[in-house]
Amino acid sequence: MATYIVFTREITRDQRELDTYQASVAKTFVGHPIKVLAAYGPQQRLEGEAPEGVVIVEFPDTPSARAWYDSDAYRAIAKHRSRGATYRAVLVEGLAQS
Repeated sequence: MATYIVFTREITRDQRELDTYQASVAKTFVGHPIKVLAAYGPQQRLEGEAPEGVVIVEFPDTPSARAWYDSDAYRAIAKHRSRGATYRAVLVEGLAQS
């Protein structure tokens, strides 16, 4: 069943750290079945406070999502994302197809 990781950037603290992260993150996708569905596109706030940005990535299943997120390659650059901004990240499973 498809699994998604949703990243929301709440507050930017250090743009240089974010630039370092953004310049390297695509390299961590190699060898992983990842599909970027949305990345910092225009938003329309419907309820609550709007985040600065949203990224949604799709994987075929939860083990694949965890394999990428927990990979040495991603963990090595994720520290730049954490240093650069306050983020929320949520892994959510999709609905089973009938």
